Amino acid sequence: MGHDHGHDHSHGANKKALLISFIITTVYMIIEAIGGFLTNSLALLSDAGHMLSDSVSLGVGVLAFIMGEKAANYSKTYGYKRFEILAALFNGVTLVLISLYIFYEAYKRFIEPPEVASIGMLIIGIIGLIVNIVVAWMLMRGDTEHNLNLRAAFLHVLGDLLGSIGAIVASLLIMFFNWGWADPLASVIVAVLVLISGWRVAKESVHVLMEGTPKDIDFEEIAETIQSTGEIKDIHDLHVWSITSDQNALSCHAVVIQNLTIEECQSLLKRIEDDLREKGIGHITIQLESSDHPHDNSILCNDNKNDHHDHSH
Repeated sequence: MGHDHGHDHSHGANKKALLISFIITTVYMIIEAIGGFLTNSLALLSDAGHMLSDSVSLGVGVLAFIMGEKAANYSKTYGYKRFEILAALFNGVTLVLISLYIFYEAYKRFIEPPEVASIGMLIIGIIGLIVNIVVAWMLMRGDTEHNLNLRAAFLHVLGDLLGSIGAIVASLLIMFFNWGWADPLASVIVAVLVLISGWRVAKESVHVLMEGTPKDIDFEEIAETIQSTGEIKDIHDLHVWSITSDQNALSCHAVVIQNLTIEECQSLLKRIEDDLREKGIGHITIQLESSDHPHDNSILCNDNKNDHHDHSH
């Protein structure tokens, strides 16, 4: 019960941080886009483009928290918690696409640098930096370590923060040295950061959607924990996956030694569940079997036709 209360509390704090960040980012993104057009600065426009993806990502993130609160039903037995991972995947892909577009625009500007109103660019860059520091600080107070959705949003804002620094440096170089290429160069640096963070978030999201083993879980250690109890001879069909950020599940078949009473089986399950919870697994399903129950000896599940054929003999 204590864990649930803690989880609910951090969930509420995360949602609030995202909502306020969404409002601040959206308002500033509109200012920066207008400023980018007026000053003709690609660094500002690329940062505004990145902020647009931030704004969308934060908005989708808030929506994911709201959707995730919807109760489980017969059609969605885990509830809507996976929506958060879909939101993170959407963010990751958006970031990658935006970065590719910035590269393309910067390439054109390197060949033919346009005139840039550097003072306007500097002022907007400084305001942008302050806004991004405030938003990043708010998101950092949430659970960015375990919540993939919040981490995706935080990476977006961090990229923005660096984008604002890039715009400030570029505007100073244009003002003092008349280096027109500093503007597209600043936007390329932003694009590289955007590409890296987008790729990382997308890759992690796909891993969760593919039911991959959570990265903070040691599969062999989990198998060893279950098998280390004296009553279990061996295990098979072991699966460990994430339902959503920081919510891990496990299912497996365990072959027990003969002549265990129902009470002994219950006590065995309770012991294993307690051990696994300490290792970060909340949803646990273990099917106990006797050794004469037909099964595949592999620890992993190999659901091919031959296995089923062999079982039927």
